[in-house]
Amino acid sequence: QVQLVESGGGLVQAGGSLRLSCTASGRTFSNYVMGWFRQFPGKEREFVAAISWRGRSTYYADSVKGRFTISRDNAKNALYLQMNSLKPEDTALYYCAAKFDLTSYRAADYDSWGQGTQVTVSS
Repeated sequence: QVQLVESGGGLVQAGGSLRLSCTASGRTFSNYVMGWFRQFPGKEREFVAAISWRGRSTYYADSVKGRFTISRDNAKNALYLQMNSLKPEDTALYYCAAKFDLTSYRAADYDSWGQGTQVTVSS
């Protein structure tokens, strides 16, 4: 499995921006489909965005479409999530995740997970 470490979370005011990063190690990063998920207290992890292994295809949850952008740099073994126009309801623990083969919005389909980074949006 690939090892994943997220960074870039923090406290931001509503309407502000944050850029999350996820650094991979241990296996060939470019072999993996990557995703971002988030978890609210007491809730299951929910899909935020996913990107194909070459970065040519991206997918977003309706709640973040037009505000968040997922990208990757395979040369740097890095995944990113640019979050703009943040809302208080975006407050959650954000995880990056990796899987082989096709992109998926299902958390259960992903094999490797980071430890998460907290994003808090104040009103």
